[in-house]
Amino acid sequence: MKVLKRIGLVILSLPIFLIVFFILYEIFGMCVNHMTTRHQTDQLQANLEKEISDFKIVEVYSETGNTSGTGNHVDCLSAITFSTEMQDMEIKNSMSKYYHFDEWDCFVTKTEDGNYLFYLNTSAPFRDNIEGH
Repeated sequence: MKVLKRIGLVILSLPIFLIVFFILYEIFGMCVNHMTTRHQTDQLQANLEKEISDFKIVEVYSETGNTSGTGNHVDCLSAITFSTEMQDMEIKNSMSKYYHFDEWDCFVTKTEDGNYLFYLNTSAPFRDNIEGH
């Protein structure tokens, strides 16, 4: 009889264990995605500082989540607004060894106030995380 009680208890607690495991997995994925975005933004900033001699940061922005609003996926978005005397083609040429410019997920553009915006959007490691829904 004790064996049947134990088996019944295991069967009843299995769904609770699976739900807890799923929640912990999603939380772990969220943490990894946010760390990846932070690392991507820091790396972008370091590369800009290394390649552009008169680089001055105006604003740094990063976001983890579904940035496009389409589909259920998680992106890592890094956007740095900076000032420099270089032209946008010079910036692209100097940064092309680190990034592939495709004018959609990675591009440099001049803002209205004369600064430049470097935009980088990549897929997160846990792409199908709850943050993307």
